[in-house]
Amino acid sequence: MIYFIPAWYHQNEWKENEQLWYRRRMKSETDDTVKQIQLFQRNQICEYEILVLSHAPNLRHFLHRQSMFRAPYWSCFDAIQEVRRRKPAVLSFHNLNWPKNIEFIYSPFAVIAMLNGEKYAQIEFGEDGNPIQIDLYKGGQINRKNIYDDRGFISCTMIYENGKMAYEQYLSENGVWKICHFADGHVVVNPKNNGYLIGVGESDRHIPYRKLSYASMGEIIEEVLMAYLEQTQKEDIFCAALHPKHMMMLNRLLGNRKMIFSLFHERFSLVDNPQLKEVFMHANYIVADTEKNKQLIEKAAKGRFRKIVNIPPYDTRVDWGISQQLHVQKILVPVDDLPADLVDAVIQMLAAYLEENSFARVHLFTRNADYNRQDIILGQVRGILEKHGFPPEWAIEENKNKFENLLDEEDRIPVLFTVEQCVDELSVNKVLREQRILLDLAEVPDLFLQISAVSMGVPQIVRTQTQYIYPGKNGRINEDIRTLKDDLAFYLESLSNWNQAMIASYELGKKHTSKSLINQWKEVIEEVEHDTGTSVGK
Repeated sequence: MIYFIPAWYHQNEWKENEQLWYRRRMKSETDDTVKQIQLFQRNQICEYEILVLSHAPNLRHFLHRQSMFRAPYWSCFDAIQEVRRRKPAVLSFHNLNWPKNIEFIYSPFAVIAMLNGEKYAQIEFGEDGNPIQIDLYKGGQINRKNIYDDRGFISCTMIYENGKMAYEQYLSENGVWKICHFADGHVVVNPKNNGYLIGVGESDRHIPYRKLSYASMGEIIEEVLMAYLEQTQKEDIFCAALHPKHMMMLNRLLGNRKMIFSLFHERFSLVDNPQLKEVFMHANYIVADTEKNKQLIEKAAKGRFRKIVNIPPYDTRVDWGISQQLHVQKILVPVDDLPADLVDAVIQMLAAYLEENSFARVHLFTRNADYNRQDIILGQVRGILEKHGFPPEWAIEENKNKFENLLDEEDRIPVLFTVEQCVDELSVNKVLREQRILLDLAEVPDLFLQISAVSMGVPQIVRTQTQYIYPGKNGRINEDIRTLKDDLAFYLESLSNWNQAMIASYELGKKHTSKSLINQWKEVIEEVEHDTGTSVGK
């Protein structure tokens, strides 16, 4: 059995990332653990289970969105709250106990409950249309917030004093509070309902807490997790996402067990991180998402730890794009990780190339979901264009260019720079399918963009050599920004070169298919299973 321990936390709290349906998602829900579980589930590599440590009342909806609905899981907060229900249930806010004379007002975003002319409650919904929270008001100020579980009951209620959260109570499915988490961090257990649930069905056990008061939520989670781990087998393997929120806890609880740590970009710092020493001491294997991160871990280990492998979380597949069907040549340029001086140089070189190639268009790619991100990028581009003598109108949103709509077609200044704001992988794929070339000049290229470009046969221009580039075939290494025009012309002005890049991408993609990832994971699991020591790093 392999147990996956994900890092599905909201702003470093022991809470899920579920959000209101009308709020823009600020980061992708998909990470390395999601992709690993999908791989194991679809290919039946071995038995597995997910150990969810965060409070996740909408876990079933999340698993459904990620095509993992039938994945087996154990929830630490289900144990804490003694929840036995497993299936989602339809919950209508109309069936709740409302005061008499309550009036519901349906706005485009939420449902407002009015009582005697005053706002009594605001009902919020998730992405799937299910009610996820109800804010209750008194005297125009919030005084309570109820968080609903997708299985049809209140999971948590937050009490506010003077508009600030004073404490939150986690409830059983019957509405009895189990633990109370105060604003200062400490947790109190209900003395009249003291205990948590380990196991499911006839084999479940009610275990009393060791104490009635804990210094933090992490302390009580550790106690419950320890009890669950006692029923696992010695030969079981634990694959944990590297995350500072739970690393020290896992090192204490699983220090003598078989451990695989999974590193995903920007989630765990590899620079001067004291937790790395603990990782090297307790890991049997470390799986890095990129070759660059693998090298950084090897550098930090200083030769003391050698069981490190690069297994990308994403696989390649044949999914040719449609750029050859378009009358324009779109150039996708990620800008989030580029320093200001490099952005200036890139925009200048691209503008000069656009003067020579009337079919080319630049699409600036960002994963930043801020509402004003598009305006900020276009404003920056306009400044650079004007600085170097190019028309700033090249970077104006077409729907904002009101006066030019009155001009004849031939008198209009074309819009050559647009912004593609993508967060989830689905929107990234949709955008990339129309791109003629990927120009990623970041020090570490975007992993998902690179793998998707290989799948779609899109040639790449990068600054750093990666395993997804055959220089001169499916991509080129740009070591000097002054040669950028030549690199672009190599693919955009020669259909033969572009076709060869597509063929090279197809051949390269064979090395990173699902079958390849499965074989790599099987090798890691086999080595960990036959590892006789508590860890390789010792």
